[in-house]
Amino acid sequence: MSLQLPNELNLSPHLSAHKYFLVCTLTVAAWDTLVLSPRFWRLWKSPGWPALKILFMFLRTFMPAEFIVVAVAFFDTKWSQSQCQRFFLFEPICTAILLAAASAVHVIRIYAIYDKNNTIRAVMSALLGLQIVVTGIACGFYRSVPLLPGQGCIAGPKHNWVGIYWVAPTLLYTTSFGLALYRSISSLKQRPLTPWKLMLRDGLNLYGAIWLVNMVNMLFWFIIKPTGEDDPIKTIVTSMAAVLTTSMSLRIVLSVRGTLEHGGSFALSGSSGATSSRTTHGISRSNHATNISTHNNPHTYTLDELRTKPEGEWTSNDADTKSSVHLGDEGVKRMPDSDPVGIKVTIDREIGYDESDRYRK
Repeated sequence: MSLQLPNELNLSPHLSAHKYFLVCTLTVAAWDTLVLSPRFWRLWKSPGWPALKILFMFLRTFMPAEFIVVAVAFFDTKWSQSQCQRFFLFEPICTAILLAAASAVHVIRIYAIYDKNNTIRAVMSALLGLQIVVTGIACGFYRSVPLLPGQGCIAGPKHNWVGIYWVAPTLLYTTSFGLALYRSISSLKQRPLTPWKLMLRDGLNLYGAIWLVNMVNMLFWFIIKPTGEDDPIKTIVTSMAAVLTTSMSLRIVLSVRGTLEHGGSFALSGSSGATSSRTTHGISRSNHATNISTHNNPHTYTLDELRTKPEGEWTSNDADTKSSVHLGDEGVKRMPDSDPVGIKVTIDREIGYDESDRYRK
């Protein structure tokens, strides 16, 4: 006596793997939505609505909404194939919109870290335009995978060349990763860092993760061979690729230091030349330390030493000169009838943006 399993349990190996992989995708999407909730609300309450903030809010809400609907269609055993024929284009169309918004984040950010270079903007914008056109055309060549009733609804390609749907965004993310990496390496001439610190400072791990997941997905499309028309193996990584691309792009926005206006700026954009601007006869203050130097005899003091160290006496035979000190040109304190040797005071304050999105001085 043989036991006949219901269709929802009688799954082929590839279809079963597809369902397990979608569960992993939904877990990642739910975890990402939960973890980013506090930062979502802080960013929502922040003043202004620059483009990166708008894209962040859209991606943060659209991604989980899309895959909740996709999961219902895939796991609901009551979905018929006639319903699927009217629904299957939902995922490729929504994913194309999701990828376009994520790619726009890359265009804006790469343009910003290259100090608003028009050539960079033209290249990245052209790749984004190509992606939108290619994904839009490719959506017209999807079909409903012919599964048995109760096995869910999945969209699959009619032809192998439909994989260009993922080639276009992969090309943009490859360019984005390459440009971000080149910009970071070039900055080592100004401020040497270890590879680990450089990666964390400029978010190279985020760009690299996006590139890797899209490259793997593209290889699945063109290398893996399905066993038949009802085999959804080609699209097994697409949902995970879309979720991880969105998740990492959100973190690229959150990694921007300072304001999001005009895409933010590169980590060293405001600090280049700061070292050279500090002359040898000035005071620089950072992290509660004060450095004082004069023309002839440079000295360095901390703030604690300055508080406890008694005030020096003026070296003059005339007692009246002690009270006749006045402020000369360019902030130099001079004594009457003496050489123009004095002290120039310069205070530098560096403001950074830490991981908790709060300014610190």
